[in-house]
Amino acid sequence: MVFWLPALLIAAVATVLIVLGVVRGGRVAAAEAAGKRDIAVYKAQLREIDEDRAKGTVSDEEAERLRTEVARRLLEADKAADRQTAESPRAARGVVIGAAVALPVAAMVLYWQVGIPGYEDMPLVARQVQAQEIREARLSQAELETRWNESPDRPAAPEAEPQYLELMQRLRDAVAQRPNDAQGLRLLAVNEGNLGNFSASAAAWSRLIDLQGPSAPVEDLVAMAESMIIATGGLVSPEADRVLSEVLRRDDRNGSARYYMGLMFAQTGRPDITFRLWRGLLEDSQPDDPWVPAIRGTIEELATVAGVRYTLPPLAATGARGPSAADVAAAADMTDEERQQMIGGMVEQLAQRLGSQGGTSQEWARLVSSLVMLGQTDRARGILAEARLVFAQSAEDLAVIEDAAARAGFGN
Repeated sequence: MVFWLPALLIAAVATVLIVLGVVRGGRVAAAEAAGKRDIAVYKAQLREIDEDRAKGTVSDEEAERLRTEVARRLLEADKAADRQTAESPRAARGVVIGAAVALPVAAMVLYWQVGIPGYEDMPLVARQVQAQEIREARLSQAELETRWNESPDRPAAPEAEPQYLELMQRLRDAVAQRPNDAQGLRLLAVNEGNLGNFSASAAAWSRLIDLQGPSAPVEDLVAMAESMIIATGGLVSPEADRVLSEVLRRDDRNGSARYYMGLMFAQTGRPDITFRLWRGLLEDSQPDDPWVPAIRGTIEELATVAGVRYTLPPLAATGARGPSAADVAAAADMTDEERQQMIGGMVEQLAQRLGSQGGTSQEWARLVSSLVMLGQTDRARGILAEARLVFAQSAEDLAVIEDAAARAGFGN
């Protein structure tokens, strides 16, 4: 209601002013036309008096008296043009007044249908707090899987040959008998996913990763997170969120993890963070990367929701931000000084892009680390301070920045 009462008052005042303007404009136009007609008549009478005087049909005294009377009426007609009132043409007046009344009403009806009339004002800080509450209140992986399995929208599992199903059952039995067989667990995880059993696939990946310990490859963590997300129908659970965070901690450039983390923020009311993550990912990606079509299909709408002006770049421009294979090969033949210059140039390009267009927290962290490696510690401290301001409202992004600060040897 804090919004609606002033909005309705403004609409009512505007409507009244428009109606009054139309009525007054019609009156002024009509009065001006009538005044011109009277003035023309009196001027014609003055000419006729002069002609009669010249012919001798009217004496000089009578002519002077008539001229005085007509002149008086002429002055009164001129003054009456400011006092006379008349209504504007009824058809035009009705159309304009009708439009003035109908437009606010139509706007209110439209907003009532497509908007949220009863929604209270939501300042930025309140929206961020609400988004954090939504994120913390998410259902668990098991609850989301149960809900998805019971959903009528869940697609049917792919059909498989009987021989393949028989081999899969043998594989399950073998893994059950040898739970510490890493190769068997990997085969089970992959093939359960091929059968559409993503819950079982995620469970097998989890057991394999536990078996591998800290040396588990990032690719296995990504495969586990993807299986978990597909098993819930595309929702990122708290458990999958933690897996993605671990992937990004170990590989802040991982495309799949950046995409799914952006998806998580979109699902929990932070489209602004999703836009930053996906924009940076799109600029770093090659056209054939699997997440590119999904991002390109939604990022402009996402930017609108996030309140950002953004134009989708041509597909050919995607991935033009990083060094090519030819650049890497050329660097191998460079001297240390030439290689240092090349690295410095790439760092400068990154700094300019982040300063003008923004980027992900991983990119800001990489810039801080790169400047430290180049010996530009004072500049790195300045970039670090700026990054802390940019990501002050995102605990996850701020953690990435603080991790980079710690690795660079900077304190809070």
